[in-house]
Amino acid sequence: MKIVRIKQVLIVSLLIVSVLFLFAFKKEVDFSTSKSLDIFFSFFRDLNVFYVDKTDPEKLIRVGIDAMLQSLDPYNEFVPEESKEQFDFQTTGEYGGMGALIRHGVNYPVVSEVYEGTPSHKAGILVGDTIIYIDNISVKNLTVQKVSNLLKGAPKTELSVTVRRIGVADSLVFNFRREKIHLPSIPFYGIVNNNVGYIKLINFTAESSKDVEEKVEGLINGMGAKYLIFDLRGNPGGLLYEAVKIVNLFVEKNQLVVYTKGQIDEFDNKYETQTKPLDTTIPLAILVDRASASASEIVAGALQDLDRAIIIGERTFGKGLVQATRPLPYNTQVKITTAKYYIPSGRCIQAVDFTQRNEDGSISYIPDSLINEFTTKNGRIVYDGGGITPDILIEQSYYSRIASILYTNNYFFEYATIYHYGNRGKDVYPRNFKLSEREYDVFIDFLKTKNFKYQSQTEQILQDLTQAAKSENYLETIQPLIDSLQGVIELNRMNDFDLYKKEIKALLEEEIVSRYSFQRGRTEYEVSNDSIIQLSTDILRNKARYNEILTTGVN
Repeated sequence: MKIVRIKQVLIVSLLIVSVLFLFAFKKEVDFSTSKSLDIFFSFFRDLNVFYVDKTDPEKLIRVGIDAMLQSLDPYNEFVPEESKEQFDFQTTGEYGGMGALIRHGVNYPVVSEVYEGTPSHKAGILVGDTIIYIDNISVKNLTVQKVSNLLKGAPKTELSVTVRRIGVADSLVFNFRREKIHLPSIPFYGIVNNNVGYIKLINFTAESSKDVEEKVEGLINGMGAKYLIFDLRGNPGGLLYEAVKIVNLFVEKNQLVVYTKGQIDEFDNKYETQTKPLDTTIPLAILVDRASASASEIVAGALQDLDRAIIIGERTFGKGLVQATRPLPYNTQVKITTAKYYIPSGRCIQAVDFTQRNEDGSISYIPDSLINEFTTKNGRIVYDGGGITPDILIEQSYYSRIASILYTNNYFFEYATIYHYGNRGKDVYPRNFKLSEREYDVFIDFLKTKNFKYQSQTEQILQDLTQAAKSENYLETIQPLIDSLQGVIELNRMNDFDLYKKEIKALLEEEIVSRYSFQRGRTEYEVSNDSIIQLSTDILRNKARYNEILTTGVN
């Protein structure tokens, strides 16, 4: 027992040594740090030796680490050895596996997305397949993470996946080899609205800038694009240097793109464009939303500050913090916020208080007293205080309550799977796919078989009112009115399927399209039905308006 305790203390000692290593770049560790580490080590040692019950040292340390991180900004992260592969995937976009996503199902996981050209796609696995065995191991009631770990592995290793499929009586077995999976950072690009080029970038992983350069060059020189829309909506960011390289495609060499400031001089850096640009004159629009963050904000903010592009959409997320990854013992890592980044005008796009956000992650109201004024290259006024405010600000849009419920309960997903199995030979073209009225009615009938329950927001408010009236002894007095309102609500509940038909059909069509042409088709469908892309096209083609926005800020 004593030997085990000694080993546990030695492990903790190594962890503390690694903490001290983080301070090695300072001339000396200050007294408060040294004192705190000494107290921490002594506390942990005595807790393990004298506590009445047996303790789990690794669990205690992890709880301590998590508590320390929670006291800081939300972007610091401890990466245990078992999570290293997933962490690496976030920066490289690569992993070893079959190339599919899974989600929870009833007792068994369900394939939620298959990536085009990957082993799962080539083997014939389809979205909607229920996985029951992996290498003859039952996956019943396993977590998605455990199933994912079974599917992943070294490239060229054998993998056997057994699935159940709608419309097929017997289970299907697929045997193939894992491959190194690289998910493309650009799911779709092409010409929209005649000579307007479009690129959708979903992350900033290694080589993203190279992919963007190839697509931009192909659009301009190969497809005749005269205008360009660069879509960063929903892009959470990624590698800083990839963002700098992408900006470099559109601005001259030796232009400041972003600079960082940290507590340590080592993290104070300037990032300038290094190479000859691809095109400095093509009219350019950058699309952003409240989920565009980090590297996306560097690109949008730098191009705005340099008056090289117009920014269209919602105010961005407001992540202006830079993280660096440092190794720790036993193949663990820590991702630490080391600096804030500032774009050419001098503004930092970090939200003033990162803890105060709306439920969707967007920035809460920031008082004017905390917002500072800056100017772009042409003298336009821009502001800090959290995120990038677009030149053309689009109000946040929200799905109706009924559409949100259908989506979160996977009814779109389930019906799209049924539709695909019943129409395997059908030609589905993303840009013009539309469900007929009869097909929409079939979807409504499908929901009836699922005993779909739907409570409108009005009904929820009426229910709250009933509870409040009951607690205040008013219920008997107003019960007839409540009963009358309830009758009207129940009578009109199903009318929401007509009232929000356009929205529901669009979400369902998008899901069905993805069954036939994967992520590429989903994005192409979105693009062809996107009013913001049409607005961007109109502005780009209006030379006078485009130039006025870039020179005076008037839109």
